[in-house]
Amino acid sequence: QVQLVESGGGLVQPGGSLRLSCVASGSMFSIYVMGWYRQAPGKQRESVATITNSGTANYADSVKGRFTISRDNAKNTVYLQMNSLKPEDTAVYYCNARNYALNNYWGQGTQVTVSS
Repeated sequence: QVQLVESGGGLVQPGGSLRLSCVASGSMFSIYVMGWYRQAPGKQRESVATITNSGTANYADSVKGRFTISRDNAKNTVYLQMNSLKPEDTAVYYCNARNYALNNYWGQGTQVTVSS
């Protein structure tokens, strides 16, 4: 089992920045990719950014150039630096971890609201 705890969400004005953190614990040896997903009201959950154990990152087209995912393996922590935030980035952001058996683990989610 893997437990994920997110933090760092909040209310920010358009153009502002936030950094989300996700601390993982448990059977981390089996995890090969971690990432951030988001779900806006009335919409399906979508992938925002993922990063593999080797550091390969992938981003949704909508966030490329604005968001950066990183991980600190020593701290079992994944970060999402979000810059130039837009109102359409408003959503609940979830941390995800996937193991080699393709089991998914999810955090409880953190709300990000971009509004003036």
